[in-house]
Amino acid sequence: MKRVAAIDCGTNSVRLLIADLSADGLADVERRMEIVRLGEGVDRTGRLAPEALERTFAALRGYANLIQKHTRAGERIPVRVVATSATRDAENRDEFVTGVREIFGVDPEVISGAEEAHLSFTGATRGLGPQVAPEGGPYLVTDIGGGSTEFVVGTDRVEGALSVDIGCVRLTERHLAGDPPDPAEVRAAVADIDAALDRVEAAVPVRRARTLVGLAGSVTTVAGIALGLPAYEPERIHHSRIPAEQVHAVTERLLRMPRAERAAIPVMHPGRVDVIGGGALILDRIVERYGFREVLVSEHDILDGIAWSLG
Repeated sequence: MKRVAAIDCGTNSVRLLIADLSADGLADVERRMEIVRLGEGVDRTGRLAPEALERTFAALRGYANLIQKHTRAGERIPVRVVATSATRDAENRDEFVTGVREIFGVDPEVISGAEEAHLSFTGATRGLGPQVAPEGGPYLVTDIGGGSTEFVVGTDRVEGALSVDIGCVRLTERHLAGDPPDPAEVRAAVADIDAALDRVEAAVPVRRARTLVGLAGSVTTVAGIALGLPAYEPERIHHSRIPAEQVHAVTERLLRMPRAERAAIPVMHPGRVDVIGGGALILDRIVERYGFREVLVSEHDILDGIAWSLG
């Protein structure tokens, strides 16, 4: 058994997974998430803001303490830190790299969209079987992040992958300024999403997929709302299957709500209140455009893929 630490630095959140890897699979030791909005304003300025960097470093220092806490005597836990869309796009990403190196003693990997997609696919599809996904493969794994969304099609291997620059934070900053957004803002966001989905369909065999697997906080929050949960319960959300009509109904509801009403939803993380409408709209358009009857929701994603890569 090998203990590893995986860290995902996304546009909206930073997450930690400390896990034990064995022939039987991956066993969680510690799984944490903090919303730090690292990519705040990057779409407009092209730079990581000093305040966003400090919020991120504060969270990562806490993660370094947790890794130390779970390090057994005489053991060294391998750590892999991955950074995605916001850091890829930032002119000053060297400031981020330097800060992470000081905290963990390793350089973060600012990975490409293609690598991000492959890691997400690995994390989401390991362990899928007929009881969980009766339609089977090929799977379309879609990871809706803050700055980008990844699309991967495959079964035992990846057949095609693409990352596009639509994510819940980026889409909100571009289009959804109102509280709630007005119809013209929503139409502009839909046009942006649909243009990206056209590019995806031209590059990835999405129409071959039999099962849509949705990842990340926007998807799991929509699932929690659709399930009517009284609080965020990952064990009930993981591998839930949400029909297309429920995805659409939840999305329309979120886009009509003012901020205060969204904040009062029991499963809503405070850091997602401002951007959940954009994330839900991306999921809704994927389901509609590609003709899926439902989305299979996974709590396992790129973070798990990073952990598996350390085995």
